[in-house]
Amino acid sequence: MFLELITVFIAGFAGAGVVLALTKISGGRLPKWLVPVGAGAAMLLATVSLEYSWSERTRAGLPDGTIILSEEAGGAPWRPWSYVIPLTDRFWSVDTTALLTNSENPDRRIAKIVRHGRWARPQARVVAIDCAQGVWAEGEGDAPVWQKDSPSLPIVARLCTGG
Repeated sequence: MFLELITVFIAGFAGAGVVLALTKISGGRLPKWLVPVGAGAAMLLATVSLEYSWSERTRAGLPDGTIILSEEAGGAPWRPWSYVIPLTDRFWSVDTTALLTNSENPDRRIAKIVRHGRWARPQARVVAIDCAQGVWAEGEGDAPVWQKDSPSLPIVARLCTGG
């Protein structure tokens, strides 16, 4: 987050520098108020670029064998451009290399799924999966609450059938 802030400030200085250079090249014919406008435009463009590239940059840092279970995209009033082109601000992943299979019942598996959020720390959850029944349960205890996949989190579909 701190590096992104530094990046936006550098973009602002670069934008102001480009407009200032254009003002000098034009012999002072451009109004001086364009310099802060250039800085603001460059900062806005850098912010938008960082917002849209967050998901891909985060995925690039995940270990090999990690698959994406689902993505959540949407817009926000403070990011009006996200209503035109929705941006991914959350996604669920699972490291398939750490998937545990019950040796006595191969249809039962245990996985650690992770929720990644744009401005949040990753949150890991351990889930039990019953591929034969097509259900999964979260948490610990003697009587887990089994549930079916939802369109927003297709755990069984991705980890049992490879879909």
